[in-house]
Amino acid sequence: MEVDQNPAAKEPRRTVLVVDDNRQLIEFLTDALEELGNFAVVTATSGAQGLERYHDVRPDCVVVDVRMPGIDGYQFVRALRGDPDSSSTSLIILSALAQDKEQVAGLLAGADLYLIKPIDPLELIKAIQSVLQQSDAIRHQRQQALVGDSSLTW
Repeated sequence: MEVDQNPAAKEPRRTVLVVDDNRQLIEFLTDALEELGNFAVVTATSGAQGLERYHDVRPDCVVVDVRMPGIDGYQFVRALRGDPDSSSTSLIILSALAQDKEQVAGLLAGADLYLIKPIDPLELIKAIQSVLQQSDAIRHQRQQALVGDSSLTW
């Protein structure tokens, strides 16, 4: 009897949009997500290009950096969350900005997760799989909890 080495291969491929101005990181993440995570990957090197690609492709999940020229990651996330056509898309911020206030700002903008660079590709794959399973109700509850949390300091 043969053992299936890649059970994810039987599931339909999900599409991930990676938006980052670091081309080397994009290449690294694309290879990892396609080979290890069985995702179809679309890329963009700016927030504006990312929004265009989003509307062309309608990915299942977006991984976006914060610091980019023009439209930054927070603006990008707010733009998608503010549009009824994209408001339920899974969104992950992946940034080198590791301060608590940056993470809170990302979550308040509407990101499902805020992850810190550098990241192990397997950790990113697990994070993507996790946010893809979240419902809109869970996403809304998390946002409400963040807004109502009086312990957050700026």
